[in-house]
Amino acid sequence: MSVNVTERLESRAPSRGEVRRRRRGVSHASAGYLFVAPFMVVFLAMLVLPLAYAAYLSLFRERLIGGTVFAGLENYTRALTDPRLLEGIGRVGLFFLVQVPIMLVIALVAALAIDSGLLRMAKVFRLGIFLPYAVPSVVAALMWGYLYGRDFGPFTQLTDALSLPAPEFLSSGWMLGSLANIVTWEFTGYNMIILYAALRAVPHELYEAAAVDGAGAIRTAWSIKIPALRPALLVCLIFSVIGSFQLFAEPQLMQRLAPAVIDSAYTPNLYAYTLAFTGQEVNYAAAVSFLLGAVIVVASYTVLFVTSRRSRS
Repeated sequence: MSVNVTERLESRAPSRGEVRRRRRGVSHASAGYLFVAPFMVVFLAMLVLPLAYAAYLSLFRERLIGGTVFAGLENYTRALTDPRLLEGIGRVGLFFLVQVPIMLVIALVAALAIDSGLLRMAKVFRLGIFLPYAVPSVVAALMWGYLYGRDFGPFTQLTDALSLPAPEFLSSGWMLGSLANIVTWEFTGYNMIILYAALRAVPHELYEAAAVDGAGAIRTAWSIKIPALRPALLVCLIFSVIGSFQLFAEPQLMQRLAPAVIDSAYTPNLYAYTLAFTGQEVNYAAAVSFLLGAVIVVASYTVLFVTSRRSRS
């Protein structure tokens, strides 16, 4: 009887190989956590903690008498009824509806032209479109501000030479279009690279089948390439939603050239920056920032919902 029990215990006991494999599994898991740890530390320190602190600040307000007091959702209620903030959100919403489709169409045409193989010096063309993205936004805004200048810009000099009226690029009616032109010039190449990379992943067998059926370059692009680009176009669209509602550098620099046109609340981001660093209303600026984040989330979800519904239909 004791012999049978001993044999059973020995049969159930793990072998040396199993013990080594378990130890290796534990060591591999620990190594995985070690690889992820630097990212998690930076993520917590640079994103989670600042957001938590900003959320904390948004629940208080400063008083001339009494100092900082708890305000609850009072700052958010004020932001929801702030006409300057609502006007800025509407302005960047219009900016998104006009600028983003134009930018994505140009990026799509450029990506299709490069991928077609019919374009001469395709590498130079691709580099030329992508190069503006490598230029910092501040430098791009300063450069285009010089071009737009009414007193010293080359466009004004050209119209003066032709005895034509100078274009009012920095006027209230043209300013949003001027900013849209700068952003389009900056980010068309970035979106083009995303779309071109997606085109390179399309199976070559589809092109061969289209060629056998007698499809030309335009038909192939319309029936094969563009449908294959829907996920990449959606990514570009989401990035554009976020970037449009976070518009800051370009209007902030253009404000110096046209202070009567671009005020401190021209865009929501510029408004929050002015409230925090000029008006010293840090608590209200934090509430405005969180409200802007909620607007971006709602806009992004709306885009995802509409595009997914159309793809299903």
